[in-house]
Amino acid sequence: MLHDPRWTAYTPKLITVLGEGYTFDRFKRDAIAGLTVAIVALPLAMALGIASGASPDKGLITAVVAGFLISALGGSRAQVGGPTGAFVVVVFNVIAQHGYDGLLLATLVAGFILIIAGYAKLGALVKFIPHPVVTGFTAGIAVIIASSEVKDFLGLSIDKVPADFLPKWQAYLGALGSVHATTLAIGLGSLLLILGLRKVAPRVPGFLVAIVVASVAVALLHLPVETIGSRFPHIPAGLPAPALPSISLAKFQAILPSAFTIAFLAGIEALLSAVVADGMIGSRHRSNQELVGQGVANIASALFGGLPATGAIARTATNIRAGALTPVAGMLHALFLLLFILFATNLMAFVPMAALAAILFMVAWGMSEHERFIGLLRMPNGDRAVLLLTFGLTVLVDLTTAIAVGVTLASLLFMLRMSETVQIDADAEGDEDEDIHQRDVLPAGVEVFRIDGPVFFGIASELLDTLRRIGQTPRVIILRMRRVPMFDASGVTTIAEIVRRSTSAGTQIILSGVQPQPLAMLDRVRLGRGNAGVIHAENFPEALRIAASIVNATNAVPTALN
Repeated sequence: MLHDPRWTAYTPKLITVLGEGYTFDRFKRDAIAGLTVAIVALPLAMALGIASGASPDKGLITAVVAGFLISALGGSRAQVGGPTGAFVVVVFNVIAQHGYDGLLLATLVAGFILIIAGYAKLGALVKFIPHPVVTGFTAGIAVIIASSEVKDFLGLSIDKVPADFLPKWQAYLGALGSVHATTLAIGLGSLLLILGLRKVAPRVPGFLVAIVVASVAVALLHLPVETIGSRFPHIPAGLPAPALPSISLAKFQAILPSAFTIAFLAGIEALLSAVVADGMIGSRHRSNQELVGQGVANIASALFGGLPATGAIARTATNIRAGALTPVAGMLHALFLLLFILFATNLMAFVPMAALAAILFMVAWGMSEHERFIGLLRMPNGDRAVLLLTFGLTVLVDLTTAIAVGVTLASLLFMLRMSETVQIDADAEGDEDEDIHQRDVLPAGVEVFRIDGPVFFGIASELLDTLRRIGQTPRVIILRMRRVPMFDASGVTTIAEIVRRSTSAGTQIILSGVQPQPLAMLDRVRLGRGNAGVIHAENFPEALRIAASIVNATNAVPTALN
């Protein structure tokens, strides 16, 4: 049964690779990769937890619980999951509006949405999200993350930093006189250390080295800077017991838009990460099962008090470069992080906030995809508009609005471009296999039109208008449709309306060379083969013979189209 394609599409990759045979040599390689990723993920999870408006332990809990399940139940061989920068803005806003309990409920609901999306086979839809939209909101999130860390990096004396972008920078500029020199030195030192290690020793985990060096310096020199311990004095050790968040109808309705946003982001980033992994290892992920695994992981994260989670592109790439062969590597990365939570949580107290800010600056720079952003600015005006509008709305308004407007504008531009490619031509030459001039051989009382391109709502009215301009109605109209790959509902409704008006005026419609998808749509409106009201011909010569026989068989007086 598991070899049935319907079941295989929903089989976690872990089961597949274990079925292939899992040797001790494979385990060793996965264990080394898992430890490497855990070293990278440890400071990231803490930093992202704090940047999200929560605490460092929440980020670690997410990396352990969701990270384990994303690898165990997902559809990718190498995917590593956990908290990511894409969620920082959304999580921060949800906590600000609905409290942390509201975030847990939104994450729980988002998990169920992802599971439903997986079983509804929506995993392939990620490829239809335009690149300008993805790049625009990703770059916008990067700007917001970097902006949120300015206070900690400079050690500014601000009681409460405004949430909105412009007021936030107004507060920063007003407090520049309070820059704390020691804090700034720690932040700059951490940033330069990370950059230096990336250049001279790229395999060394720069984030972790920077955290360790900065923490040791603060502890040994008793530097007067803010640390995780001073901001979060009561960090619990270990995992909490799972528990449901408080649920009420009013709270459910309030958090539902946020839940959809979390689900959307989790699905998009996870599938993008899986595609990147496929390119690196030559595999092929199961997109629908990946969504299901992400859904289960987010439900579990919420039950343990964690944050939303998704596939992390940078950690997944690190996992592959470290030699990971199977999803076991991602599961081991979560177990290594669990050991830290159980036995070394107290060490987090020495980590300076400025060092975490330096890490998040680097995360933001990586997220910005500045080269792709600049490349898209060279594209046509429509693509530039989508990119800049999505970016601006992400920074200045909110992520949900940015995505909705960006996708809508990109879709409208696409439909405009598609409508410009569709031709409704009365004078064109025949298809390649019908090498004749269509109007040169028409019997009296017969008109012919060739439609070239998809018939969808963007050109449906144009098709109707073109046929209205015929003037005196012919006895037969041939619509050549060999080059029509698809109809949508508006397109097929327009064809049905043309048939209705033509029939009432005494004109016979002949459809020539209809392709399978348009034919299936015509069947839905009772205009397929064998249905009354329309005649189907296999090709144009056959349509001409049928038209000639109709004209010869009747001398009906033409009347005007309604």
